[in-house]
Amino acid sequence: MAFHVVKLGGSLERCGDIRSLADRLARRPGVVIVPGGGRFADAVRTAQDPLGLSDRACHAMAILAMEQMAHALADCAPALVPCRTLDDFEAASGRAALWFPATLLLGAADISESWDVTSDSLACWLATRLAAPRLTLVKAPGAPVRDSVSGDSPADWSARGVVDRAFPAFAARFRGIIRLVAADAAPALDQLFPSPPTASAA
Repeated sequence: MAFHVVKLGGSLERCGDIRSLADRLARRPGVVIVPGGGRFADAVRTAQDPLGLSDRACHAMAILAMEQMAHALADCAPALVPCRTLDDFEAASGRAALWFPATLLLGAADISESWDVTSDSLACWLATRLAAPRLTLVKAPGAPVRDSVSGDSPADWSARGVVDRAFPAFAARFRGIIRLVAADAAPALDQLFPSPPTASAA
């Protein structure tokens, strides 16, 4: 099964798009949703200085923030298959999957424990592990539509702050196509995730 890894930015939760997108993607075979941390990750950032927390601790807490968002998305779109290990994705048998990242990410030796690595890079890490041919990062409404084969590079995206600082290094290890798309870019979303065919009337 060819996977299509789709990261839903946590900021979508603030503009009301994440529920409808999760429900839409839940009907797409082979889709793997990676949750952003959203307000849960923001709470970690806010707590770091007052509590004197290390980047290492905050990295673990931010992963758990993604885990919390996964629970929220599972409630929004119950058809999504929860996956915690690489074997779980294979066992999903082509059904749309939802990544609960803590099992694979906490203590992973090949991931820097810093704010340079956010859910964008972690989505790319998972896409590489799954040998997925496509990775799509769904950003907040108004974000530009970009892809990694049109001359606009992940390094350019990182320099503009669209993705995190570590993303170019993760992208260099990924062999598929990476796209950035805004949640309100209907034509791009329709092309990437066409509506399933409906049964014709008798």
